[in-house]
Amino acid sequence: MTRETVDSLPPKPVYRAVKTSRLYELIVQQVEESIVKGQLKPGDQLPAERELAQHFGVSRTAVREAVKTLREKGLVEAYSGRGTFVTSGSSQSIRQSLDLISRISQQEGSVHLAELRAILEPEIAALAASRIEEQLLTTMRDAVSAMDLGLDDPDAYIEADLDFHLALAEAVENPLILSLLDSIVGLLRDQRSRIFNVDGGPERGQFHHKRILAAIERRDADAARAAMRAHLEQVLSDSNSATTSATQAKPIS
Repeated sequence: MTRETVDSLPPKPVYRAVKTSRLYELIVQQVEESIVKGQLKPGDQLPAERELAQHFGVSRTAVREAVKTLREKGLVEAYSGRGTFVTSGSSQSIRQSLDLISRISQQEGSVHLAELRAILEPEIAALAASRIEEQLLTTMRDAVSAMDLGLDDPDAYIEADLDFHLALAEAVENPLILSLLDSIVGLLRDQRSRIFNVDGGPERGQFHHKRILAAIERRDADAARAAMRAHLEQVLSDSNSATTSATQAKPIS
């Protein structure tokens, strides 16, 4: 490659750390800018998830949600075992998002989400207990520690909470499960935001997170399943309390 060719190439994108309650939106914005400026071209591969998280200074969950949004916009496409690549945008259809559920009444939407989680997550925890590798166990331990430190910081706590549950799903090594959970990350974040404001909600969540982690560390599938079920019962109870409080707080018209 000649010097003239090198000089004509657009500079590689330089990502800035982002700080906001909706981190993934700023990640999406920066990647879009890189595509518009020609720093990222059709066929270019995005860095791996962990590398992007380090670049932006955010959790892996925020990166996953950003990639999901970019896919919905038709800007990138993910291929199992290969990675995520920039598309031309002309051949990609916008993917429907389960976030449409958020248009339903808050109470009904909470029930639907709780039912879905009750069906999926206890069995995810049980499978993870027998399949998880040390790297993801470390991720879960780090998430629990971050939640302990973030009991007064909703953004930090919620991102660590999402990372904890994502690590369990990754441990199962089933791309369908990961895809399904990715599609409801927005709903899960909203649910956690409501629960965080319930008195004692974060502390109750931590009690159950630590029980789940202990069962996973023992490779005890039955205990992991039971601990997750208990956690989801707590989540539903706190979610109902949050909905009730919000309803009572509305002014009478």
